[in-house]
Amino acid sequence: MTTLIRQPAREKPRQSFWGLWNISFGYFGIQIAFALQNANVSRIFQSLGSSVDDLAFLWIAGPVTGLIVQPLIGYHSDRTWGFLGRRRPYFLAGAVLAGLALIGLPNTGLLLLAAAFLWLLDASLNVAMEPFRAFAGDMTPDDQRAQAFAFQTCFIGAGAVLGSLAPALFNWLGIPNVAPEGVIPPSVRYSFYLGAAAMVFSVGWTVLRVREYSPDEMAEFDPGSDHDHGAEHEPLIYPRSGPFWTIAGIVMLGLVQALALDKQLYVLGAGLCAFGLIQIGVRATSARGALAHIVSDLAQMPVQMRQLAFAQFFTWIGFFIVWIYTTPVVTAQAFGATDTTSLAYNEGADWVGIMFAFYNGVAAVAAFLLPILARRIGNAATHAVGLLCGAAGFVGILLIRNPDALLLPMVGMGIAWASVLSMPYVILTRVLPPRKFGIYIGIFNFFIVIPQLVVATLMGGVMRSFFPGEPRWTMLVAALMMTAAAAAMILVKENAKVTGE
Repeated sequence: MTTLIRQPAREKPRQSFWGLWNISFGYFGIQIAFALQNANVSRIFQSLGSSVDDLAFLWIAGPVTGLIVQPLIGYHSDRTWGFLGRRRPYFLAGAVLAGLALIGLPNTGLLLLAAAFLWLLDASLNVAMEPFRAFAGDMTPDDQRAQAFAFQTCFIGAGAVLGSLAPALFNWLGIPNVAPEGVIPPSVRYSFYLGAAAMVFSVGWTVLRVREYSPDEMAEFDPGSDHDHGAEHEPLIYPRSGPFWTIAGIVMLGLVQALALDKQLYVLGAGLCAFGLIQIGVRATSARGALAHIVSDLAQMPVQMRQLAFAQFFTWIGFFIVWIYTTPVVTAQAFGATDTTSLAYNEGADWVGIMFAFYNGVAAVAAFLLPILARRIGNAATHAVGLLCGAAGFVGILLIRNPDALLLPMVGMGIAWASVLSMPYVILTRVLPPRKFGIYIGIFNFFIVIPQLVVATLMGGVMRSFFPGEPRWTMLVAALMMTAAAAAMILVKENAKVTGE
């Protein structure tokens, strides 16, 4: 009998400062685009005639797109080995498409067309962004992972500062920030052009400056894993819960129809049906394609990933509410304006951009401080502290009416944002199989976009039922969600060998 000898793993080389810089620089442009979207899309929708109550539903493009695109991109990027490497083809394709969407979004005069461009922008940003988390895992050893995510968070913060400030900066240069009804102000349009150029440049920098490891090299770092063929022949698990999810979706659709509930709930019902039917389909056919692998890996998530899912769910409900409603809250509460064509409204909307820039600047600094705290109290406890800072910040937006003083709650929001962008991934990438970084980080995105989908379908009805004409109370809902997320971090039991940094 022949005994197979398992070769010892080759240690993955540590990255230099500039190596970490090049690996992460693409996030700078991606986050400029995200910041422009977060700070200005509600403004664009309102300028094109959307009511405050309908804003949440129009934002539905993001979560739906992420739910579909990210796991598929993760699955295929794990299995892509071409002349551009493993992850870089997706960076480049996403950057080019996002650039086109950024040019188109502020130049349409139709609300539905603007929503379509938002859908394209979100899909493209997801294609470009999803592999970056896995990319950091691919290119760094375990003990340098937190440093790599800190660099990513720093570039995210820096890009978001520029993206959030862009309309106000263009206005300071003399470009008008007001326009007739149904027209997007020139300062906003020019900001989106800047975002398109920055997106292509920064992602192109990473694509051209980083050489990814080959399949043979990855196999040396992770002996026994089939990096070259993506473990296509591994046994799959086909869950039996498909009929349950399908029936739950049908029941929800029936209740919406019978009780004349908010029609936006049709989206949730249809989503449950689709999830159930996918499970039924892959089980009935014993499929082995992308959907089958996603369903199987979802059923086999590491325990830490399951524990983190609860915290992610509440966290992203909180942040998504704040991104949607900060503009109408601040313009009404601190600037006394609801008319989107008025100077006061547009000054308030510009100030929201400055607020968002400030919290992202705080996040860029906090990104390098959180690992220091994590060495003392652990990654999970550090993340809980960060989330509580965010809850305090959201309460501040509710209570404070002075525009300048609104920068104070942005400190708490920035600390929370830095933690959200780094701590869960430090915990996660230490327990995931390296050959599946892409697909599992894509699946992890479920617990980011599902809560966003919940907000997008439910928050409009909640607004009309509980806070008619008073969007500021959404900030209290967001604060409660972040507090629940911090409490959920108690469930996360880090592996003893990987606690802290």
